[in-house]
Amino acid sequence: MAISGSESQLPPPKVVVPAAEAELVKCESCGFTEECTPEYISRVREKFHGRWICGLCVEAVKDEAMRSERIITVEEALNRHISFCNDFRSCSPPNATEHPISAIGRILRRSLDSPRSLQSTPTGGEVDIPPETCFVD
Repeated sequence: MAISGSESQLPPPKVVVPAAEAELVKCESCGFTEECTPEYISRVREKFHGRWICGLCVEAVKDEAMRSERIITVEEALNRHISFCNDFRSCSPPNATEHPISAIGRILRRSLDSPRSLQSTPTGGEVDIPPETCFVD
């Protein structure tokens, strides 16, 4: 039986994980909670010396290792990132329980709402862009 060209290019079927197999796990760095499979949680913990960190923090740890002026271990990069997250939370007002990702989103929205009504275009001209057209909460 021959397979035509269109049939051979079908995407692989998606694997659906039953809800019973997924579990909630909290990032030991930023506190973000994700729903993951036990196998994925085990792989992340193995890579990060028993600690579970979310995907965003995994990328931040990689970046921390790359930015270092000297070669550092994954554990040292992770400790630096955890220290950064703890410092970030400690400098917040006492009543603030805002998540770091939410804070970054708030800062981004605030910067987009700043009174910069004239922005340069690639052609060198200027165009008037009202801030309320950029993003909607």
